[in-house]
Amino acid sequence: MPRTQCGVSLEEAIQKADILIEALGWIRRLKDRTVVIKLGGSIMNSEDALRHVLLDIVFMSTVGMRPVIVHGGGAKISEAMSEAGIVPRFVHGRRYTDDETLEIVKRVLGGEINRWLGEQIELLGGRAMTLNCEGGPENVVLHGERLTLDSPDGPLDLGRVGTVTSVDRPIIENLCYSGQVPVIPSICLDAEGGYLNVNADTAATAVARELRVDKLVFLSDVNGVRRDKDDPDSLIHTVTASEAQRLIDDRIVSEGMIPKVEACLETLRAGVHKVHIIDGRIRHSLLLEIYTSTGIGTQIVQDPVATS
Repeated sequence: MPRTQCGVSLEEAIQKADILIEALGWIRRLKDRTVVIKLGGSIMNSEDALRHVLLDIVFMSTVGMRPVIVHGGGAKISEAMSEAGIVPRFVHGRRYTDDETLEIVKRVLGGEINRWLGEQIELLGGRAMTLNCEGGPENVVLHGERLTLDSPDGPLDLGRVGTVTSVDRPIIENLCYSGQVPVIPSICLDAEGGYLNVNADTAATAVARELRVDKLVFLSDVNGVRRDKDDPDSLIHTVTASEAQRLIDDRIVSEGMIPKVEACLETLRAGVHKVHIIDGRIRHSLLLEIYTSTGIGTQIVQDPVATS
């Protein structure tokens, strides 16, 4: 078979060109569209996997999309707490955050992780703005109030844990319009100017809702919604909001995937067009999901509007 000067067969070179042509259509369609990308879970423990994700994000920004990153960092926070001799406490699956824990959250999540992500984007040739605690309260774009959980015995206190009630949309949009990638930690400010620890999924949902984005992408450590949670080959590529709710009701979606799918449904109800769940550990998973016709994860879409 004929080979090019680089040692690649002509057929392989043609296949690469076909991929570029397929991507071109999506690049044109998604130019100037904003996408919120939530980073969290086990991917945050792998700097190599994170760099590949960030390279995808730099590519997206370069070809005209407007990516916004919202990130967590639970494992790193737990490591720092262990080093400080603090035993993590969880209430109904949520981390209880006392004042001592909050200082670690601010330093690790709102400082070290956030700064590292921004630095890596810059090293990869992109432009980033880190909206972290190190810049002071005026640098934080999420605002909220303390969160309590309902229980048969009354409200459960979670300490300095919050839920987002508003987002500084103009700041984020101005950064996107100027070609910068906003990097937002899942921390918000309360009415008194105090910091609150926020679940990263719900923070990403709040940002996507406020920006009215075209897409919200959850980078997970599974390949998406499955009919059998233990079988990666049972992946459901596309599901409507009502179908996704039935999967929850029928217990096909279970355990840790339930709050993620529920967050997706909440986002769709707020007007976001599509929500994607993909495995962030797969190299270039973002590009494969956004710029190919088949994708590699699950996209949850709004129900079609009935016509008479």
